Amino acid sequence: MRGASVRGVAALAALVASVGVAWAQAPPGPAAAAATRVGFIDVQRVLARSAAGVAAREQLERERATMQREMDGRRQELERLRDELEKKGPLMTADARREKQDVFERKRRDAARLADDFQKELEKKEQQLLQTVLQSLSGIIARVGKERGYHIIVEKRGAMVLYASADADLTDEVIRAYDQQAGTKGKK
Repeated sequence: MRGASVRGVAALAALVASVGVAWAQAPPGPAAAAATRVGFIDVQRVLARSAAGVAAREQLERERATMQREMDGRRQELERLRDELEKKGPLMTADARREKQDVFERKRRDAARLADDFQKELEKKEQQLLQTVLQSLSGIIARVGKERGYHIIVEKRGAMVLYASADADLTDEVIRAYDQQAGTKGKK
């Protein structure tokens, strides 16, 4: 995820540089500003304040609470086993004590694995909820971008492009220039 963020920042820097070149080539004024409108959206704020974001967060918290209750039950069982080993351990036979210790260690490992699984599951669900909200937002972002005349809308923290006008797409031009440069190098 960190690499994607760095690539997003690099892409945004390239965009800003190209916009700067366009502004340098075009006379300053309303036409130049309107031709290169860039906006941003703070997705974290959308998730915190929108009805869908609040509902998603509440659902995640309910699942987190259920998992926490399960882990609390495991912790209490481990504490009971540990107390039993400490109090009754000296009175037990060596085999019985070793068996109790094995049970305790196995349950401790199981609880640790379960905690790790719960953490991974919560992260996965959080990603799924985020993606669901973003998918439902994408049409709205595109509509607002078109209505307000933006060419590009990026995500504030990750510099992810959420909407781009077809007029701002330079992909074909870059492909032609790249192919032309590659053809020139191949002939030399």
